[in-house]
Amino acid sequence: MNLIKLARYAAAGWLPFGQCHCVVCGHDVWRFMPYKGGTRHVPRLMKVLDVVGSNVDQFECPRCGSHDRERHLLMYLEASGLLSKMVGKAVLHFAPEKRLSMLISRAAPARYVRCDLYPQQANVQRVDMLAMEFESASFDLVIANHVLEHVRDDGQAIAEIRRVLKIDGFAILQTPYSRKLHATWQDDGVADEAARLQAYGQADHVRLFGRDIFDRFGLAGLTSRVIPHAELLPGVDTIKFGVNSIEPFILFQRTK
Repeated sequence: MNLIKLARYAAAGWLPFGQCHCVVCGHDVWRFMPYKGGTRHVPRLMKVLDVVGSNVDQFECPRCGSHDRERHLLMYLEASGLLSKMVGKAVLHFAPEKRLSMLISRAAPARYVRCDLYPQQANVQRVDMLAMEFESASFDLVIANHVLEHVRDDGQAIAEIRRVLKIDGFAILQTPYSRKLHATWQDDGVADEAARLQAYGQADHVRLFGRDIFDRFGLAGLTSRVIPHAELLPGVDTIKFGVNSIEPFILFQRTK
């Protein structure tokens, strides 16, 4: 981090009496830091398609580094009661956010598996979402927060998630999507980083989900419940907490 950027983070995160609040670290800050310049650098196609994703203008906490989607998920977990219900449960967490995973661990699940295809930490297990080496019906909750847009075969991933879920188990599968797109867009010709950035919104995304996302996941055996931000977190000031009010809480469940 260069000195100018360091000074900006210090001013935003360490000066007293900040008007914003990070629910992950519990600190008041003056602002949340933008992602790569904020909305002015978001590809135009993503804007005209009204893609629901991260709040790139209020992305990162200058104190703890938590991202908006991490803060939002924590708020959704608390408001829905799912965090408190993790006591004694089995939880599988893909691409575990460092700070959020510590809070989940404190919720005392009986089994908590942190996993990633390319783990960077000793406590994160290597797991391929397309071919999990877990027994069927072995988890009460699967979390994959903004992961499926990176996975080569989302249909196979969803089938595997359903397989490892217990009956009545839940899956939290937040992902960017566009309500304007009738069908999810994925094309093998969109192969390099520059093309993926323009087509899907980020250089390492491999598709852009459309409004058929719920039908796609339903075909694999997961029922969905979409809870708007305003319903689950009424009155929450999205500027103060640095989250995207347009992103709903998307909760999937294996019912059979």
